[in-house]
Amino acid sequence: MPASWTVRPAVQADGVFLGEMVVEAANWRPGPPRPRHEVLADPDHSRYLAGWMRPGDVGFVAAAGPQDIGAAWYRTLAPDDPGFGYVGSGVPELIIGVTPLWRSHGVGRALLRRLCDAARAEGRARICLSVERGNFAQVLYRSEGFAVTRSGIGRDTMVKRLG
Repeated sequence: MPASWTVRPAVQADGVFLGEMVVEAANWRPGPPRPRHEVLADPDHSRYLAGWMRPGDVGFVAAAGPQDIGAAWYRTLAPDDPGFGYVGSGVPELIIGVTPLWRSHGVGRALLRRLCDAARAEGRARICLSVERGNFAQVLYRSEGFAVTRSGIGRDTMVKRLG
């Protein structure tokens, strides 16, 4: 494992890797993973990828040398096609995934901070996400200023004020 990694802005060509990170995020639990094709075909997940990089999409990719190891991005979803963590018009919802080998090495935190900085620079007041209860990432989100605003069945919606 290389000792260092870098973060760069995501580009349109990163769409396939973002799909891999959606699969990683969907399969965070121990046990048999959901098949890649099943996760990517599910509208609950594909809405975060379809047409990447459309206007308003912003993202970052972490890489260790030539290997991409994680990504975080957001998109603003329409009220008639909300995501898991939808809280309102104009509030982008973020998605984050890190390859298993690189979890707990600060990659997710660095990606999350870059994404929040980008949203703040765009003039966004808030950013949101959805996380399943029991997911260790919830500790990261809380430590970065996200708070639970709505609890659903098995998952929580979290929001960070960017002011």
